Amino acid sequence: MKVGLYFGSFNPLHLGHKIIASYIAEFTDLDRVTFVVSPQNPLKEKKDLLDQSTRLQIIKSEIKGVKNLEVTDIEFNMPNPSYTIDTLLTLKEKNPKHEFCLIMGADNFENIHMWKNFKQILENYTIYVYPRNGIIVKRNQKNIMVLQDMPQIDISASFIRKKIYEGKDVSYLIPEKAWDYIDKMKLYKK
Repeated sequence: MKVGLYFGSFNPLHLGHKIIASYIAEFTDLDRVTFVVSPQNPLKEKKDLLDQSTRLQIIKSEIKGVKNLEVTDIEFNMPNPSYTIDTLLTLKEKNPKHEFCLIMGADNFENIHMWKNFKQILENYTIYVYPRNGIIVKRNQKNIMVLQDMPQIDISASFIRKKIYEGKDVSYLIPEKAWDYIDKMKLYKK
C-alpha cells in the first residue's frame, strides 16, 4: 500500500486542501491520501488555532465515505511540537508493509531545509510537490515528484478565519460538510 501523507493544521479544512488531496489520490500512483492533523506546527504560531480534535472532526465529517481519503490523529499522542520525521518513523513502525510518501506545496518544499532531519526525509521518502504561488521546484532528485499539471489552488485558511470572524460568507471556500460543521458549531466567530 502506497500512502501519501498530507500534513497540516487544516485550520480549517478548505476547498484547496480537499482538491489537492482528491487530485493526488486520483491522478498519481498513490493508493490513498491521509490527512495528518498536526496539533502544533513548529514553524507556525499557535494563535487562532482550533483545538486539534475539532479540526480532526471537521475533516472526518467532510471525507466520510470517500474511498481514497482518510484522516489520522497519530500526532495527538506525540510530543509537541510535532516533527514530520518522527511521525514518519512512528507510522512505519506501526505499518511496516506500507510505503509512506509526503505531499506538500512548493512553498513548503522550498523551506524543507528548516525541518528536523530534512536530509533523512529527502533521502528516504518520495515527495509529491504541488504548485504554489509561481514557485518553481527544480527536480534534482529521483524521489521528488513535481505535479506540474495539477491546478494551482490559492486559498488561505487565515483569510477564511478572518472573514468568518468578520461575519462574511465564505461558505463557497469550504467543502459543504466541513462548512456545515463549522457553521453549526459557530467556529471562528466572535
